[in-house]
Amino acid sequence: MRRRADLSTEIGPLKLASPLVAASGTFGYGQEYAGAADLAAFGAITTKSITPAPVAGNRPPRLAETPSGLMNSIGLENVGLERFRAEKLPALREISPSVKVFVNVAGASADEYLAVLDGLKDEPGIDAAELNVSCPNVAEGGMAFGTDARKTGRLVRLAREVWKRPLIVKLSPNVADVAAIARASEEAGADALSLVNTFLALAIDVERRVPRLGGLTGGLSGPAIRPIAVRMVWQAARAVSIPVIGMGGILSAADALEFLIAGARAVGIGTANFVDPAGGRGILDGLEEYLGRHGIGSLGEIVGSLRESG
Repeated sequence: MRRRADLSTEIGPLKLASPLVAASGTFGYGQEYAGAADLAAFGAITTKSITPAPVAGNRPPRLAETPSGLMNSIGLENVGLERFRAEKLPALREISPSVKVFVNVAGASADEYLAVLDGLKDEPGIDAAELNVSCPNVAEGGMAFGTDARKTGRLVRLAREVWKRPLIVKLSPNVADVAAIARASEEAGADALSLVNTFLALAIDVERRVPRLGGLTGGLSGPAIRPIAVRMVWQAARAVSIPVIGMGGILSAADALEFLIAGARAVGIGTANFVDPAGGRGILDGLEEYLGRHGIGSLGEIVGSLRESG
């Protein structure tokens, strides 16, 4: 009888039972998928971005499909810190202990990021905070921090002073040198990185000659961005010693394997959650089948195993 492969992985001090992480903005606050997805397929789920006060988000339309992709202009819509603590966090605590909880944190200023972290620092049931320095759909905050290495480093350093649990920094692809941003995050105290967030994009309704999104531009995700995302994950993983969570258009086990072989220790499942909410189990089963077929005993053996020449 063939021994089952070890699919666990480590993200900083956290051990995840599965390398799959539900990406922020695609999984609600977790409980929305309880009846549709196999939550046990995920090593962690990441909440929507949480800001100090509720955010209504951008005006509709907020979603637009493109060839092999999806554009969104949600604008960090969320219930705010107080309602999150009172209404959403209790349900997250009821999820299986094998599934870690990451809370994505955002703000329009450094003070707002710190206010959310301070408000959550004593709450049980949160395994890590993910610092969103990469959202392209807001006028302030988000990408304004994540496209400048010095600003990223300063924000991470401030966050590190407040947040003593694992700290993940979510990086933007809308930069000239992702390795520089990755290094600045590590030097400032990040325990792990996640990348990539969406690519800033514009789609036009040619009959009406107006943007297809109410927020004018939006963030492009889905299979169309995957080869670029894999390249950026490879660059970031080579630049730092901390773990990287890779994401960008993963729909299958083969897609996930590209990121793992490029150097990611876990993979974020995002747009695929809209296509097939139960698809995480198929991806996980596919990873196990691949390891068994190649006689590999553990996921860690393939991480960063890219052969750069034939």
